[in-house]
Amino acid sequence: MSGFFNVPMPVNEPVKAYAPGSKEREELQRVYKELKGQQIDIPMHIGGEEVRSGNTVAIAPPHDHKHVIGHFHQGDADHVNQAINAALAAREEWANMPWQSRAAIFLKAAELLAGPFRAKMNAATMLGQSKNAYQAEIDAACELIDFFRFNVKFMTDIYAIQPESQPGIWNRMEHRPLEGFVFALTPFNFTSIAGNLPAAPALMGNVVVWKPANTQIYSANVLMELFKAAGVPDGVINLVYVDGPTAGEVIFKHRDFAGIHFTGSTGVFNNIWKTIGENLNRYRGYPRIVGETGGKDFIVAHPSANAKEVAVAISRGAFEFQGQKCSAASRAYIPSNLWEEIKDYLIADLKSFKMGDPEDFSNFINAVIDEKSFDKLKKFIDNVANDPEAEIIAGGKCDKSKGYFIEPTIIKSSDPAYVTMCEELFGPVLTVYVYDENTPFEDTLTLVDSTSPYALTGAIFSSDRYAIELATKKLIHSAGNFYINDKPTGAVVGQQPFGGARASGTNDKAGSVFNLIRWTSTRTIKETFVPPVDYRYPFLAK
Repeated sequence: MSGFFNVPMPVNEPVKAYAPGSKEREELQRVYKELKGQQIDIPMHIGGEEVRSGNTVAIAPPHDHKHVIGHFHQGDADHVNQAINAALAAREEWANMPWQSRAAIFLKAAELLAGPFRAKMNAATMLGQSKNAYQAEIDAACELIDFFRFNVKFMTDIYAIQPESQPGIWNRMEHRPLEGFVFALTPFNFTSIAGNLPAAPALMGNVVVWKPANTQIYSANVLMELFKAAGVPDGVINLVYVDGPTAGEVIFKHRDFAGIHFTGSTGVFNNIWKTIGENLNRYRGYPRIVGETGGKDFIVAHPSANAKEVAVAISRGAFEFQGQKCSAASRAYIPSNLWEEIKDYLIADLKSFKMGDPEDFSNFINAVIDEKSFDKLKKFIDNVANDPEAEIIAGGKCDKSKGYFIEPTIIKSSDPAYVTMCEELFGPVLTVYVYDENTPFEDTLTLVDSTSPYALTGAIFSSDRYAIELATKKLIHSAGNFYINDKPTGAVVGQQPFGGARASGTNDKAGSVFNLIRWTSTRTIKETFVPPVDYRYPFLAK
């Protein structure tokens, strides 16, 4: 086949509303009940084969932890080696596949997810990760569909980057896959991230060993079904269930390790970076290290802000999916002239929240992911009662008898450096610091910038354009995704490329050309049509 192929122009997948009486609501509820009523056996996927270790681990929904919905097969170091070998065996043929054929596979994946896989992917995410229907829809369906479609377009944009040529010379660049395999290490909180982290390098011709979080294996299995149905060849993406140290011990010492695509905690990422540095002499080349890590995301309100707008941004930005988003608002700076009004709106919102099983579509709040997360969050909440510098304004109740339920909680602290203003909690807990409205706004912005080592997302609310401009400049390094009069969550592929700096990661912007280009190694080719036949330059003549 020959031709300069134009790929379909991507558009963002419309978000279904799941309103009462709608077909999508009826289908999702039916599929959810079907999955809930069965126990499935979940193998690893290595080189196109289903691999079962016999060492099985039960999976239960976070909102109903006594109800088993399946078992996954725990792997070991041998399985990691098998996955690497399978990836390397598939590498040459996959790297040499024409780009338009790779594109077609992931465009097909998008269409399958938009259609026949949609309800199952959303239901698996609701069941395994305790997301309500709307949060599952914008994550597991729409965002991943967008990743597949937009990444194909971004790939062609990269391939179109070509140098200038002079008369008699043709200069060109080819954007090769990396020499070796890529390790994808994915989190529990976004099914779309779990799908994109292995898929993005694979689209660019790389082969991948993929380790999901144990708490996301249920929907990861559906992702692997999707990849197979779309035609991803055997060995291109290999899915293993092992603990982090076991995977790291094999992968980070392997000569053919070429890069890591990571989303997770800052501490884990720091350790990975250190381990890679200690093993540099083992590798064929310098590995690509791409990571999105933690956040302590902020909302700062100027005295001119609209109180209701700020309150809604907090209610949604801090508590959707139980605050278990890297981008979730977890600290807010509210001026004294607006605090009472904002507090009243927030208390009213939180009283109206329903909490429980995502099967009941009226529940806005569901369970946190596991007992470890529950216990950590409860400890921070309980400590407030004994601290004169903090008080609970709303929420604060915790119950894990049936599921890991923590009420959305608002803490007000008189200390801007209080522990919950600084430390990432990853749950439905927001801490508010009320500043004197007469304080120079720049001083408050300095406080926002200096309180946390993270720099992922943040928002400024103001009706004063001078204040907005000041905040935009003063907080230039405080957030990789910065929002003006909007909540700091909900980045859309193709609209708000996502990523942060400082302790929040390498800021390689998932959902953009900047991320995909990390999975290529460019070769420059210069072809001279009529080479010289004499070494002498004109300046040598007498």
